[in-house]
Amino acid sequence: MMNLTHLRVLEAVARHGSVTEAAKELHYSQPSISHHLGRLEASIGARLIQRVGRGIRLTPEGELLAQRAREIVGRVEAASVEMAAQVGLRAGRVRVAGFQTVLSTIVPKAAAELSASYPGIELNLVDVHPVEGLRMLRAGHVDIALVFRHADTPGEEEGFRLIHLLDDPLYLISQEPDQRLEDYRDSAWVGGCERCRATMVTACERAGFTPRIAYSSDDTVVIQTLVAAGMGVATLPGLALKAHRTPGIHATEIAGNTRRIFAVTYGEPPDPPATTALLKILKTTT
Repeated sequence: MMNLTHLRVLEAVARHGSVTEAAKELHYSQPSISHHLGRLEASIGARLIQRVGRGIRLTPEGELLAQRAREIVGRVEAASVEMAAQVGLRAGRVRVAGFQTVLSTIVPKAAAELSASYPGIELNLVDVHPVEGLRMLRAGHVDIALVFRHADTPGEEEGFRLIHLLDDPLYLISQEPDQRLEDYRDSAWVGGCERCRATMVTACERAGFTPRIAYSSDDTVVIQTLVAAGMGVATLPGLALKAHRTPGIHATEIAGNTRRIFAVTYGEPPDPPATTALLKILKTTT
């Protein structure tokens, strides 16, 4: 019968791609790692690991079970921490995955209020794209994922629970005030990340043209600096401008192009106490 130790071993081997590295992390000997893997394979009746030259790789069955192991191990670790916080929120931890602009605008204020109201709660933050944040949330590596969605964004799969925090409008960034997208149909444009660029292209196409993307950067400060230097124009969400505003640029809101910001949790309610406390603060500070 599989147990949590077996799953921890498989998850570590899958993550490192190495029995040796998994043994180091778990403080086991290599023979012990192999023993646990052998017991796990015997219990489920399938081979999980294959030897490839001097290395290893997971079989399809191993990949599937390793994915489930990541979720189970992550949730057990979260539960062990949160149980200490069940009474009075005197201790605990809440782990948050967020993207750059929300971590530099919404989160600091919420973090300060969390610390003041519940000094025993530890807050962990990781800066990742919303897609990766949702993956980490499903795997149990974070408790809250902060994401954005556009009107045409596909809905999240079953199990995710979304709490709307705010709407974030899109702006045209240029050197002149009160401009329209179509005023720059022949200009150079600065493109951002893949999803942000898609939003910009869609907005321009609605205005009757396809933008000529001459420069690319995922850094919103760099994008603003290029516009200020006269290298082109761009679009940015309002939170990016709230986080940093470069002198010499003008921002004109683009009607009908608003993204929605959500805090996302996973699984059946109720959420752990520390998670619930931060969600409440996020809703009241945005």
